[in-house]
Amino acid sequence: MYFQIKELILWPRNATFPPRRVPFALGKVNVISGASRTGKSAVIPIIDYCLGSATCSIPVNTIRDACSWFGVVISTKNGEKLFARREPGSQRSTDDMYILESRSIDEIPVNISKNTNADSVRRLLDELAGLSNLDFGLGDDTNGFDGRPSFRDLAAFTFQPQNIVANPDVLFFKANTYEHREKLRKIFPYILGAITPALMAKQHELRRIQTELRRKEKEWRGAKEISSQWLAELRSKISEAKELGLLKIETEGELSRDQMLSMLEEIVKRTDLTLAVSSTTISDAIKELNMLEAEEREVSRELTTLRHRYVEMSRIQKSASTYHDALRIQRDRLQISDWLISHKDGEENCPVCGSGMDGANQKLEELHLALKNLEDTSGINVEIPAAFERELQRVQAEVSTTTDRLKAVQLRKAALSSRSQEAQGRQFVAQKAERFVGNLENALNLHRLLGDDSDLASEISKLQTRERELLSDLKNYNIDAQKQRALQAVNLKAAKLLPYLDAERPDDPISLEINDLTVKVAGKSRDDYLSEIGSGSNWLSYHIAILLGLQQYFLSLEHSSVPSFLILDQPSQVYFPKKMTVRDSDPIDEPSIPDEDVDAVRKAFRVMGSVVRAAQGKLQIIVLDHAPSDIWEQFSNVVGMEEWRDGVKLVPAEWLE
Repeated sequence: MYFQIKELILWPRNATFPPRRVPFALGKVNVISGASRTGKSAVIPIIDYCLGSATCSIPVNTIRDACSWFGVVISTKNGEKLFARREPGSQRSTDDMYILESRSIDEIPVNISKNTNADSVRRLLDELAGLSNLDFGLGDDTNGFDGRPSFRDLAAFTFQPQNIVANPDVLFFKANTYEHREKLRKIFPYILGAITPALMAKQHELRRIQTELRRKEKEWRGAKEISSQWLAELRSKISEAKELGLLKIETEGELSRDQMLSMLEEIVKRTDLTLAVSSTTISDAIKELNMLEAEEREVSRELTTLRHRYVEMSRIQKSASTYHDALRIQRDRLQISDWLISHKDGEENCPVCGSGMDGANQKLEELHLALKNLEDTSGINVEIPAAFERELQRVQAEVSTTTDRLKAVQLRKAALSSRSQEAQGRQFVAQKAERFVGNLENALNLHRLLGDDSDLASEISKLQTRERELLSDLKNYNIDAQKQRALQAVNLKAAKLLPYLDAERPDDPISLEINDLTVKVAGKSRDDYLSEIGSGSNWLSYHIAILLGLQQYFLSLEHSSVPSFLILDQPSQVYFPKKMTVRDSDPIDEPSIPDEDVDAVRKAFRVMGSVVRAAQGKLQIIVLDHAPSDIWEQFSNVVGMEEWRDGVKLVPAEWLE
């Protein structure tokens, strides 16, 4: 996939400064040379962060304190795209992102704000890479290692940070963590093209068809078991239909299954079944009995209504009587007012002080008047209207009459039933015939389903045919063989590059082991893995050979999802390693490089330049290194972009003042 870095952009927290822009040449080996602590090792984390990484690995303090946003301009076959992401502050990351798309992005906005989020950017990158939306779990588990391949998984082939580029134990970016290692193992055949999106679609279709086929076959087996039990009783059903008068045909010999089904289907289809049973096979006694049953139901409904009305009217009468008794008790209790007045003659004096009681008499008169009014009010005669009593008597009489009518009907029924055993038998036969026809219809529905031309049988046949086709296609494709051919091509390309690098065993065959995610070197007496081979120069050489061999293989595919760039951070560190500990106050000393080490570093740049030249602009390599320009400037397709020395750094010094 044509996907190369055009620019790296930093926005300062101080808005008076313009954004810092670090350009890169497309289709070339770009070299940013610089001293220690100038920001070279922050380039990979910045690009990774802007391309949707889950966490921010950009170094804290100087860089993150001075920058508010980080961005990268990407060149694709569909134009250029600017992906910017806000500095996360105290968080591990932020979803705030800014995206700008255009045929060519030359002007960079000075002030930006969020217009999208990290999830949307990741989806866009997945679409640009043309990654399949299908997962490796075939629908069972869409999360974890069996989840669908994503653009984030492809970072393993594009980044070689300082701790990976010459690591004997880890060959790919972030493969030192269990989660990324297992996911990379899962997607490797897909990345190599051994598993194509079309093949994944067939695998998913096969899984879906097999699941559907198992369900329908289980349904078929269950129905067959039910059918075999029912067929054992099929002839008895025919005999029972004859006894019920539903079949009049006399047959000789045994009937076939289809003949019996045809006869029984005719019974279900008959529209005169009820009429034949009720009018030609039932005697007059049955008719009379049916009439009596109808009359009994009608009289019963009428009696129920009358009884309900009578109960309600009786309840009203009882409530009125209770209320009247309560009023009478209240009136009797209020007779105290008359008693008080009868004992007053106007000559009474206070028994304590002997004074007159005119004021008390006046109050007594007022109390007597009030109580009298209450007596008059409470003494109102509440009587139930006479019409109510007449209606109650009428309803009571109708209840009695209707009860007698019901008893009379029941007596007639009992007498008729006792006289006519034929009526009882015919009634039972009619009900039995109805039940038989109902059960028969359900059973026939099952047999229609199980017929050779049934929909279920046809669906199972189609599913079995499609399953055989898919299994044949997948078997003919042979994923393992395709994977081995792809790995052989990668190994061959890497082996051709190895003699031009600083490796001790340049002629020994090498192989990429995707199960172990490492390199195996075949010796005369034994095979050795990368971790078993000593020397940092060997580790660096195998890393460069395998990563470049993979990029060459990806470019040879008709379509590859892997971005066409590779970033290596300080590959020459194996020849002049940094100090184990460095203080900010220590002076920055440029290490001196022995002549033999200079030659070894030049080999690496020569190989990278030749690979990029052969790619004809389709591959971009970015190298961040201490090595000065006199080591690599003589090679074609290797260009120096910026030199971060003498105060020049990734973050301008004035941003920190």
